[in-house]
Amino acid sequence: MKKENSKKRVVLGMSGGVDSSVAALLLQQKGFEVIGLSLELYSCDRPLGKGCCTPKDRLDARRICEQLKIAYDILDLRSSFKNHVIDYFAAEYAKGRTPLPCAPCNRDVRFKAMLDYADSVGAYWIATGHYARVAENDDGTFSLWKGIDPKKDQSYFLWGLSQKELARLQFPIGDFTKEEIRNKARAFGLVTSDKPDSQELCFVGDEEHSHFLEEHYPQTLSGPGDFVDVSGVKLGHHRGIHAYTVGQRRGLNLSFGERRYVVALDAQKNEIVLGSKEQLRATGLIAKNIHWIDPRFTPARRQFGGIHSCPPAVWQDPRLPAGSLARCTIRIRSTHKGILAGIKESEEGMEVLFDKPQEAITPGQAAVFYDGALCLGGGWIERGLS
Repeated sequence: MKKENSKKRVVLGMSGGVDSSVAALLLQQKGFEVIGLSLELYSCDRPLGKGCCTPKDRLDARRICEQLKIAYDILDLRSSFKNHVIDYFAAEYAKGRTPLPCAPCNRDVRFKAMLDYADSVGAYWIATGHYARVAENDDGTFSLWKGIDPKKDQSYFLWGLSQKELARLQFPIGDFTKEEIRNKARAFGLVTSDKPDSQELCFVGDEEHSHFLEEHYPQTLSGPGDFVDVSGVKLGHHRGIHAYTVGQRRGLNLSFGERRYVVALDAQKNEIVLGSKEQLRATGLIAKNIHWIDPRFTPARRQFGGIHSCPPAVWQDPRLPAGSLARCTIRIRSTHKGILAGIKESEEGMEVLFDKPQEAITPGQAAVFYDGALCLGGGWIERGLS
C-alpha cells in the first residue's frame, strides 16, 4: 500500500531570487518541513546576462537553503523543457505568432515535475514564489486568484493549471506586495534580499529573441520578405517574420510620413502588414484551446459573475441572443490591465467581444478570463476581430 504523503512537508521551487527565498522563509515559519528544489531547464555555452535558471541562480538558491537549514536538490528537466517550451517557442515564431513560453512551461513541465518529485520524497504540497493565490471552494474544487500586488500578479501565466495541481499547490507570497517581500528578506538578512528581478526569458537572457532563433533554429526561419500595407502594396523589406510582433513600431527601419505599426504577420506569404494605429485596433478576438480552471465556470453554464461580483442580469451582453453569452474581464497580454467583454462559444473557438476596441491583438499570446480577482481560465489567441 502506498504511504500517504505528509501534509507537513512541502517541495518549494526555488529560482534563486528573492521571491522564492522569502517563500521558503514563510513556509518554514508556518511549521512546514521545506525541501528546496531548483529546476535545471537550459544549458548555455555563454553567459545569459539577466536571465534566470543559470548556475549562479542555483548557487543562490543553495545558499538560501543553507541559511535556512533546509534540504536542497536540483532536478534536471532540460530535455522536457526543450521539447515542450523551446521547440514550441521557435515553431510559433516561424508561424508568424508571438509565443508565451511561461504558460506551457508551467502547465507541461514545471508543476508536473514538482508533483512527481514531491511524491518521491513523501511531500503532499508543492509551492513556488509566484504572485498568485489558491483557494478551496465549498464543493471541494480549487480556484486560482490574482496576487494582491497588481503590479506583480502572475496569474496570467498560470491559467493552464489543472485541479490536480491546484489541490496541492501553495503560493506563500501571493498575499504580499513586492515591497513587503523585499522588506521581509532584508529584515531576516536573506542573501538574496537585494538581488534584482529577472524580466527576460530564462533561456534567452537579455539578448534579442530573434538572435536566439537565428543561432539555434535557422532551419525553421523563412528569411527576408516584404513589408506591405493593408492593401498589399509593397513598402520595403524585412529581415524575417520571426523578428517582429503585432503592435511593433520601432526597429522597422523604414521612414514614413506617419507612424506605422505591425498589424499582421503572414507566414505563408512571408509578409509583414503595416498600418496605422487605428488599423491596429480590434473589436474582439477568437481564442482556441480554452482551459477552464474551475468546472463551475463555463459559458454553457452561464455562471460568470453571478457568484462573486455581479448579479447575472449584469452579465448578459445585449449584442447576442439572450442566454448565449457570458461576461467577464479579459487580459490579452501579461501587462494588460483587462477589459470587460462578452464571450461565447463558436465554431472557430471562443469568440470575445470587447466593450471597447483594444490594440495589438497578438496571435500566440493568451486571452485570460477573470471575474474580478478570480482567474477563470484562458486560451490561445488565434486572431483579432475587426
